[in-house]
Amino acid sequence: MAAKKLPKDDPRAAHRSSNVTVDLDGLAAHLEGRNRWVLATTRTDGRPQMSLVTGGMTADRTLAISTYPERVKARNARRNPLVSVAVLGDEFNDSWVQIDGTATVIDMPEAGDAFVEYFRCISGEHPDWDEYRQAMADQGKCLILIEATRWSPISKGGFPPSLFED
Repeated sequence: MAAKKLPKDDPRAAHRSSNVTVDLDGLAAHLEGRNRWVLATTRTDGRPQMSLVTGGMTADRTLAISTYPERVKARNARRNPLVSVAVLGDEFNDSWVQIDGTATVIDMPEAGDAFVEYFRCISGEHPDWDEYRQAMADQGKCLILIEATRWSPISKGGFPPSLFED
């Protein structure tokens, strides 16, 4: 027996699930201002290792995450560059997207210009770029840069659209 369809003006219709397929420019637009990510790398035993990170998409459409070389996410990405990122919204039920890609980890001082791009895509302009580069060097930071190779539709959970009348 088929379920009875709800009227399209039912209040629950506002919480309808959706999947929106986007190209790389659409992905970049969606990521703007969404910097709360979960990075998944692979442990030596093959299981996923997930890290809560702050990330951004640079002007050249590279995903960038700042970390330290001794952190497990950096070690895992050096060993196996196939990584995934889940980009979340501010609320649990906001839209989200999974991005798969190939990571490269770069250390200071080679990472200096890439750190500038990382900062710009998250926080805008810095008053003194030389000072910022030096701070990253002094802290011994590295960057995980990810070339996106595929991504899911931008998804939002909720009631299936099939529950509602057309």
